[in-house]
Amino acid sequence: MNVGFFGIQYSFGLQQTAINPLYTFLHAKPEELPLLNLAGPMTGLLIQPLIGAMSDRTWHPRWGRRKPYFLIGAIFCSLTLFAFPFSKSLWMAAGLLWILDAANNTAMEPYRAFIADKLPEKQRAMGFLTQSFFTGLGITLANLSLGFFKNIITGESTTSDGRSGIPYWVFGSFFVGAICSIVSVVWSVSTTPEIPPTQEELAELKAKQTGFGASIKEILAAIADMPKIMWVLALIYLFQWYAMFCYWQFVSLSIADSIFHTTPDSNPGLYEQAVVWAGKVNGFYNIVTFLSAFLLVWLAKKIGAKYVHILCLLMAGAGLLIFPHIVQKELLFVPMIGFGIAWASMMGVPYIIVVGSIPKERYGVYMGIINMMIVIPMILQTTTFGFLYHWLLNSKPTSAIGFAGILLLLAAFATTFIKPSKTNTDDTSVPLAAAGH
Repeated sequence: MNVGFFGIQYSFGLQQTAINPLYTFLHAKPEELPLLNLAGPMTGLLIQPLIGAMSDRTWHPRWGRRKPYFLIGAIFCSLTLFAFPFSKSLWMAAGLLWILDAANNTAMEPYRAFIADKLPEKQRAMGFLTQSFFTGLGITLANLSLGFFKNIITGESTTSDGRSGIPYWVFGSFFVGAICSIVSVVWSVSTTPEIPPTQEELAELKAKQTGFGASIKEILAAIADMPKIMWVLALIYLFQWYAMFCYWQFVSLSIADSIFHTTPDSNPGLYEQAVVWAGKVNGFYNIVTFLSAFLLVWLAKKIGAKYVHILCLLMAGAGLLIFPHIVQKELLFVPMIGFGIAWASMMGVPYIIVVGSIPKERYGVYMGIINMMIVIPMILQTTTFGFLYHWLLNSKPTSAIGFAGILLLLAAFATTFIKPSKTNTDDTSVPLAAAGH
């Protein structure tokens, strides 16, 4: 059932680690990177809530309710991953990212609901933890694949104006992602039937309004009734996800500067080594994320989810403040321990904090709204950080990472304003969020 999530998250892993270096191979300037990443948050904002609401209203006797969406998403994801490394220009790559992220988000939201549909309440915790396992596995292998193919494939393509372009070793990672995406999803679709609705549920589905208009009305009504605790969560997410986008965009450039003392233009070969090390660092923190997820669930029961998230954000913020000042590449993994634990918290603990305040009949739409809280800060980052990077941070990638660290500390401070509702802390059926948008 969860195997398909592996392919989706492999694709998101490539987006985290490989897309921005790919832009630089096509001669993008560092200050252009935020705007070039606008596709991710915009498609997440537009697609996930709508697709989630639409899938609630879907049923086909042969294809089911959720599977048509993540199958269509996987097909387009695979085609786009295959085409991506053939980009001859920067704007071709940027356009393909819009298609890729739209396809990933089309598959993502129904897949979460698919698990809840299939499993009884007592098995949901294991179902979502298994999904988290495949999330970590997919992202980790995507990150580590960069170094693997760098060691066995040489040569590079050319851009439309005849300059050096994307190295051929990047092709290997994207081709594997294209295969993983479609094969893993087809496996889940073909081996896992959906549970058909009862006659009463079918009658309710037919009675409900369908289409984009009804879905948008439902989302707006839920926002109007949103509990106060979710507005505080929106403030936390403003700092938290702005920071994460800064990290993902500039980690390769930061390592190139602090460890290899180079830039993409001055020494492309050394910069490729920095990209590989960024993949190793990101792969490492995702391994830490998986290993620490079970510990955080236990710790949340002991001291409270609010204090767990504060502690994790403090570790992540401190780690990113230290990261740019490290001059030995092997030591880069040390601050990533705290960062990886914090990433585990970001994927699950906020849901534990707010779930007691969410009415069950609006569980699906509020999960979509929480995703909107994630992508809106990312949209702000893509449209504002280019200016901040140039004028405030003096165009230094190491300063961008430090800036992200400060934002995570502000997110920790904002978490202190959370007043959790009285809820059953033994309810571990709360889904762990995916790594994607």
